[in-house]
Amino acid sequence: MNHTKTTARTPWALQSLALILTLLLSVGSFAQDKKLLTGVVSDNAGVALPGATILETATKKSVVTDENGKYTIEVTSGNTIEISFIGFETHIAVVNASTPSTLNVSLKESATMLDAVELVSVGYGKMRKSDLTGSISTVRGDDLVKGVVASTEQALQGKVAGLSIIQGTGDPASGATMRLRGGTSLTANNSPLVVVDGVAGVDINIVQPQDIKSVDVLKDASATAIYGSRGANGVIIITTKAGTKSSSVTYSGLTGISEAANNLDLLSANQWRQYVRENNIADAVDYGGNTDWQKELQQQGFMQQHNLGLTSGGEESGLRASLSYLKNEGVIKTTELERLSGNISGYQYALNKALKFDVGLFANIDKWHPLDYRVFERSFNLNPTIPVYNNDGSFTEVGGTLYENPVEILTNRRVDNERHRLLGTFKTEAKLFRDLTAIANLSLEHNAMQGATYKPTYAVLEGRTENGYAQRTYSEYTTAQAEVYLQYAREFGKHNVNVMGGYSYLENVYDGFGAQRSGFETDLFSYNNLGAGSNYRLGDVYSYKGKSNLVSIFGRLNYAFDSRYMLTATVRRDGSSRFGDNNKWGVFPSAAVAWTISNEKFMDATDNWLTNLKFRAGIGVTGNQDGIGEYKSLSILGVGRDSYYDPETGMWSLAYAPIQNPNADLKWESTRQTNIGIDFSLWNRITGTFEWYQKETNDLLYTYQVPQPPYLVGTMLANVGDLSNKGIELSLNADIVKNEKFTWNTNLVFGKNKQKIERLSNQTYQADVIYSGSLHGLAGMSNQFSQVIAEQFAVGTFWGREFYGFNEAGEEILSEDYKVIGDVQPDFTMGVGMNFTYKNFDLGWTGYGMFGNDALNATAMMLSDPNRMPSYNIPDAYYYNYGTTAPTYSSRWIEDASFFRLQTVSLGYTIPFKESKSKLRLYVLGQNLAVITGYNGVDPEIPLVSGDDQTGLANPGIDRFNNFPRPRTFSVGLNFTLGN
Repeated sequence: MNHTKTTARTPWALQSLALILTLLLSVGSFAQDKKLLTGVVSDNAGVALPGATILETATKKSVVTDENGKYTIEVTSGNTIEISFIGFETHIAVVNASTPSTLNVSLKESATMLDAVELVSVGYGKMRKSDLTGSISTVRGDDLVKGVVASTEQALQGKVAGLSIIQGTGDPASGATMRLRGGTSLTANNSPLVVVDGVAGVDINIVQPQDIKSVDVLKDASATAIYGSRGANGVIIITTKAGTKSSSVTYSGLTGISEAANNLDLLSANQWRQYVRENNIADAVDYGGNTDWQKELQQQGFMQQHNLGLTSGGEESGLRASLSYLKNEGVIKTTELERLSGNISGYQYALNKALKFDVGLFANIDKWHPLDYRVFERSFNLNPTIPVYNNDGSFTEVGGTLYENPVEILTNRRVDNERHRLLGTFKTEAKLFRDLTAIANLSLEHNAMQGATYKPTYAVLEGRTENGYAQRTYSEYTTAQAEVYLQYAREFGKHNVNVMGGYSYLENVYDGFGAQRSGFETDLFSYNNLGAGSNYRLGDVYSYKGKSNLVSIFGRLNYAFDSRYMLTATVRRDGSSRFGDNNKWGVFPSAAVAWTISNEKFMDATDNWLTNLKFRAGIGVTGNQDGIGEYKSLSILGVGRDSYYDPETGMWSLAYAPIQNPNADLKWESTRQTNIGIDFSLWNRITGTFEWYQKETNDLLYTYQVPQPPYLVGTMLANVGDLSNKGIELSLNADIVKNEKFTWNTNLVFGKNKQKIERLSNQTYQADVIYSGSLHGLAGMSNQFSQVIAEQFAVGTFWGREFYGFNEAGEEILSEDYKVIGDVQPDFTMGVGMNFTYKNFDLGWTGYGMFGNDALNATAMMLSDPNRMPSYNIPDAYYYNYGTTAPTYSSRWIEDASFFRLQTVSLGYTIPFKESKSKLRLYVLGQNLAVITGYNGVDPEIPLVSGDDQTGLANPGIDRFNNFPRPRTFSVGLNFTLGN
């Protein structure tokens, strides 16, 4: 039987009907499975992310968010979507029936991905942070120190490991001292090179903190060698804010008050009287007053600061402008700083974006009243029973050495200084081919300062003896730079190549003049009519001018393979007019490698906790030419001490004679640096960097004694010595808590540096020991020095006798031999900060400190002389702790000046505006609220430099009546942003 033929079959009509029903059901089912999603993609702070991608993984269908972060996409139910944005963790979601049609997503930042895309300035270009091989620290503009910052470098205080910024005085017009990984010179400037928007060697105060977008600090030679003979002290690259593809108006302002945070504890009038009674001092004179001379000099300072910014831009062009005003009254009467600054910058594309132009203009005007620092010594000296004024309202005067009325000194003087800064930049980028770009950068910086002083005929110091004294000064410098370079950048496969090479020309011109006159019949002219003075003296009028040029060629190669192995090599060749004839050109090479270990396959098992691990190593040579100055390699004539009689004219004339020996071998100081670093990221919450470095500076410049003859002058500037710095650094940043409502972030920077002078002499030039830290001018200390510059010691080493106490007669017991009794170099420095947010509230604090550094409390040494009473005042702390003889310089006065300063504390509340990028933040801020220290002076943060000396060699770490009190400040402010 044929079973096939007898098998029952479904009629074709039924088969057709079943097929139609199946298709209809499938269509119905398909229509029901489609879901339309809309929403907004933002970051964890609620800021919209334009350009975020929403991808349906199964179909590869995708859309991107618009400029407000909004999106719309149709997705099949049951499929998965991925929402991603560069620098953030990808958000994955499965679409089903319960998924709301409005799906708003807040993306979390990814430390690893941010490193991969974040651009860092490296000099003549930018690199991805993940590709860096050198030691570079970055501080974003929002992370700079907040509050009243009169000097821009103060905004970096405690923010960068290894960067010490010392603000040694509370004077609002004073700057700060910067040291990166220790000083490298004895006679040259030890501050890092400052680069603003690609312009090197700029005055850092041309830019205001609120205009800064980011600061990149180049530390090791592999990063700084691109700047050649100016990179030995590190490089600080400032990138300012520019126009963006949106429009906004921002305003920030604050106002507050300040008071002296600390004063010396001297005897009050009643304590002085008690001391006189208890010690039966018969010749003591009680003038009947009750005067705190320190507080008589002080005032409650008032400050205000206002910043207005305007930004507008699009795809083809953009513009940003800002205007700032600052008025900061010091806590000492008559002192204040007033600053008006402006900035305008713009960009313009042309030729279908093949050509781009960037222009920038920065300008500011400072006005301030310099202080006569002699008022502090007088305020410590004066008998507290002396009243400030006589009964007739005139200033009280009591005869005596260093006994002038300090309030009179403050009042009966007029000192007005004014400084103008201007920086103009013009940059062009031309896309020559697909991967080749040509860049030209032109700049002009002009700084000018004028000073005016008048001491009237009735002024106690100089005014009466000179019968009125007036002075006017003017100085300026102009720096013009032109740089052109080519940049080739290409990625092919796993290879990433970037090659840069160029040429630079710099010209610096400085000049100035001054005039002074005394002998005025009237005080009405003040300093405005020097010709009214009748006393003429040699040196009353002077002028000067100088010029230098620097020509350079430079190049750099960056190569990366598979985001795992990186190589950087740089070289720069500098030719300077400052160098001697035998060393007109110098070459500065560097090389560095890096290995991103976490990108290796054998590290896959650690992805859940070790999100980034990178090893770096580099070596290079940089230079420092600031110690040479202009014309130092040449023989120079100057006005001699003697004059001669010219029989032809029948007049006496000034004689000219050599004042400087020529040195054809004069050259830059060179610093060779080795650096090893490790970058890491843990659990995508903790990021950090550890660095080890060694710096060896050779050919140190110093002025040596030379024999006469054969030399015409008894001194010569020469390259002889060697100096070393070795240290470690650690930077940590941790997002301890991070969710939509509450965040807790903390950061820490730590630096430890050890400095040592390796060599000072050779066969030609000898200087076994250089005495520094002069105490000349202090009572009984004529021609005495407190420090030595010597081999195997650090700069700022205190050298003296050990103090063992007092004998029965109250005399000091001192060691017979001299030895090292202290060191101004800190064992380590640190900075720390914490920031909290809860919904719209924010709370933050910052602090910084130096530890293991010593200081000479020369103020206490002078005030602790038992012979001062009853004529002069004495500290309360030494009331019962005196010897019977005048104090001698010894270890008794060397104190541990370690400190930790609570720098800022702020509390704020932000009011957002719905459907807008606008927001308003109100806050309160406290600055310098507390200092933890064991130092007995007014403040442990002793300046490293004094006056015009910027080397840190003359008298670092000496507290010598430089007691301008540091202010404690309380202010309220607001930040407002209006944008779209």
